[in-house]
Amino acid sequence: QVQVVESGGGLVQAGGSLRLSCAASGSIFSINAMSWYRQAPGKQRELVAVIINGGSTNYADSVRGRFTISRDNAKNTVYLQMNSLKPDDTAVYYCNAIINRLTYWGQGTQVTVSS
Repeated sequence: QVQVVESGGGLVQAGGSLRLSCAASGSIFSINAMSWYRQAPGKQRELVAVIINGGSTNYADSVRGRFTISRDNAKNTVYLQMNSLKPDDTAVYYCNAIINRLTYWGQGTQVTVSS
C-alpha cells in the first residue's frame, strides 16, 4: 500500500511565501517522478511543476521564476517552495507521484493568497 500526503498549505498575503511538502510512504521500490498540480474553483486541474529521476525539473509558465520544486530522495518527499505569491495562485494543490509505475494522488492542500 502506497500513500501520498501533502502538507503546508494555508492563507498568505500577496507577495508572501509558502512551502508545500508531499511525502510518499509504503511499499516503494521506485519513484519515477513527482509533481504538483493545482485546481482553482471553476477551472481544470493544471500542472504546476514536475521533478523526475535525475533531478530534471519543469514548470508552468505562470510560476516559473517564483516556484521551486525539489526532492529529498532519502525521505521520498517532494517540496514546492512558492515565493512572490499572487491571488491567482489560490487553488487546491495536489501532489502526484509515479511510484512503482503506478500513479498516486494526494488529498490536496488549500493555498489561499489574499490581495
